[in-house]
Amino acid sequence: MVKEMLVNIIREGQDIIPEISLYDRPNELEEKGNYVFVGVRQCGKSYMLYQQIQQMLKKGCDIRQIVYVNFDDERLQMMKSEELDLILQAYSSVYEEKPVFFFDEIQNIDGWEHFARRLANQKYQVFITGSNAKMLGRDIATTLGGRYWTKDVYPFTFKEFLESRDVKLDKVWYNSQKKRAVVERAFNEYFYFGGFPEIRNVVAKRLWLNELYNKIFFADLVVRNKIRNEAALRLTMRRLAECVGQPTAYNRISNMVKSAGVNCQPNTVMDFVRFMRDACMVFSLTNYIAKFSERETIKKHYFVDNGLLNIFLNNNDSVLLENLCAIHLRQNYSDEQLYYYNKNVEVDFYLPEEKTAIQVCYSLSDIKTVEREINAMVKLHDFEPLRRALIITRDEEKTIQHNSGLTIEVVPVWKWLLEYPD
Repeated sequence: MVKEMLVNIIREGQDIIPEISLYDRPNELEEKGNYVFVGVRQCGKSYMLYQQIQQMLKKGCDIRQIVYVNFDDERLQMMKSEELDLILQAYSSVYEEKPVFFFDEIQNIDGWEHFARRLANQKYQVFITGSNAKMLGRDIATTLGGRYWTKDVYPFTFKEFLESRDVKLDKVWYNSQKKRAVVERAFNEYFYFGGFPEIRNVVAKRLWLNELYNKIFFADLVVRNKIRNEAALRLTMRRLAECVGQPTAYNRISNMVKSAGVNCQPNTVMDFVRFMRDACMVFSLTNYIAKFSERETIKKHYFVDNGLLNIFLNNNDSVLLENLCAIHLRQNYSDEQLYYYNKNVEVDFYLPEEKTAIQVCYSLSDIKTVEREINAMVKLHDFEPLRRALIITRDEEKTIQHNSGLTIEVVPVWKWLLEYPD
């Protein structure tokens, strides 16, 4: 590894990144903190590094202090962990300032964590991105010795999706028919193709999503986890997509895969789902009222972006609606705050600390559907008194006053995404 090449890479970042046009995403960080940005491929982790660099420059940081290195760069493909110190040496050979380090996809280098930990020990400020198991929040404290904060990064929220397209909404936007029409049109795209930042300017969106899926499948699942039975993994992922929103046991998915003629045991399915979570492709919710033995074996699974999920579906808007609601809630609540409820009554999402229950129903045009959703809320209210009860629909809006005293808000999803939590 030649130091001169690393100097050139550092200078390239200093030249290019300040000129990148960005939409500022919400990004509240500790001023002197070291961070690891974690998320699925293409969700905007590099974007967050660029944004942090530009924000630091606006606050007076000298561009010569910025060291940005992208380890997806083909010039660094053969780099070894013992060569990482050459980055510091290359910088010191040209500059006298104390640098701030920005390392993109550093997990490509085996043993990277020792270098990152040493930099933190030497009081350098460091920002890192990654998308595999070594970058998971539960591992950061162990891997990096408690010296880094973890920041989860997701594809755009619907609000970010609108603002990135220069759609600005004031507090009374909902009263404007024109603005509502703009929001509804934009929502249709967001609903089916998701919020990956780079997909905004892509015409062939489904093709782009398929290519992204293939990158995740091979690079983040098959290669990293040394999976030999690719057919079983593909079928597991497809069956998981078909079961979105349903409490699902691993042995059920195993049987579904076996029915397609591919051998796959429940323990293998459990590993596959864990690998998908490690790649930040899916996330899981636990039944709030479940017994300890059931909490890990029966869960509801959701995809981190509607565009990725839609690859596997055939005109199933109801599933996309629930998945989108799950994404929005996951972006605002942790595992210890967000559950589903399933014991004598089924409620899609339950926030016990806020005493809030949320049902998702594409349409309430059928009276039996209305009765089912309302009765579920009322029964839960009997077990766990609620402060707020919501039914999220595709387009309908009203308030239902039940004779039990429970008030149920019916809200269209595109409005709820922009106003909840309030």
